[in-house]
Amino acid sequence: MSVKEHHSTVGAIAEAVAEAAHGDLPGTKGHHPISAVIGTAITGGRQNAGTKGYLTAYLKQLESNPLRTKMLTAGTLAGSQELLASWLAKDRNKSGNYFTARVPKMATYGALVSAPLGHFLIWILQKMFQNRKSLRAKILQILVSNLIVAPIQNSVYLVAMAIIAGAKTWKQVQATVRVGFWKVMKVSWLSSPLCLAFAQKFLPEAAWMPFFNLVSFFIGTYINYITKKKRIAALRRKHFGDGAHGDHRHDRERERDRDRERHSSPPHGHGPSHGGRPINPTLGSHHGGGPVPPPQDYPSLGQNPRY
Repeated sequence: MSVKEHHSTVGAIAEAVAEAAHGDLPGTKGHHPISAVIGTAITGGRQNAGTKGYLTAYLKQLESNPLRTKMLTAGTLAGSQELLASWLAKDRNKSGNYFTARVPKMATYGALVSAPLGHFLIWILQKMFQNRKSLRAKILQILVSNLIVAPIQNSVYLVAMAIIAGAKTWKQVQATVRVGFWKVMKVSWLSSPLCLAFAQKFLPEAAWMPFFNLVSFFIGTYINYITKKKRIAALRRKHFGDGAHGDHRHDRERERDRDRERHSSPPHGHGPSHGGRPINPTLGSHHGGGPVPPPQDYPSLGQNPRY
């Protein structure tokens, strides 16, 4: 950059800061001129000043680069959903981190599978009902979305989740789809009509797909959180026998057994004997021979492991 260009840039920045300081920049009051200038610069420039800068810039990207913008949006939301659900459920990897291997996998699924598929299906749905604004057309669009579009998207979603979870064979993938399909469809049939009716009424067609992704983010985070909590509880039951505190209950039961044995055993030197020696009630005889060793206490399982 030449000296002349440098002075020109510095002068433009100083002029913009002075304009913002006097409150002449639309949408600002002059309280924070530097941050106002920076915010305006990164949200579309002065021509967008006074508007919802980030939203305006995002919608412009949706119109100019729809597929790329949807891929970035879906990938970010899918990865964030997995990370947030892991944090809420306290689901850590072996290193104790919430950023598990599923986070990049979910982000990849959102960007490379979910977004292109949704972009294509929503485009077809909008083309089918283009310039049809009647109530009958809107109801028919909702029906087509729930009976054709949603089953396709949900089936692909379940296949991807099975693969991410470690399914190795087609039978394992089929089992996942067969078990989860109707559960996912019920959620879709409850949420999709409301979301689509809202989009028809208030949103431009370019914003439909990101809006659906945002709704799916909240619903998916909740379902993912519940699933992780159930899995962690199942692992703890498997590890501790019958609950996270099962080892403490067993310790208390064994302590009560010892107390009963101490109170019920006769004093040393009294009571029955075998060969001139008192019989320890905790030992007994084994086929008339040597004593049977007392039962060993189970070793302490320690603190709960990280899942």
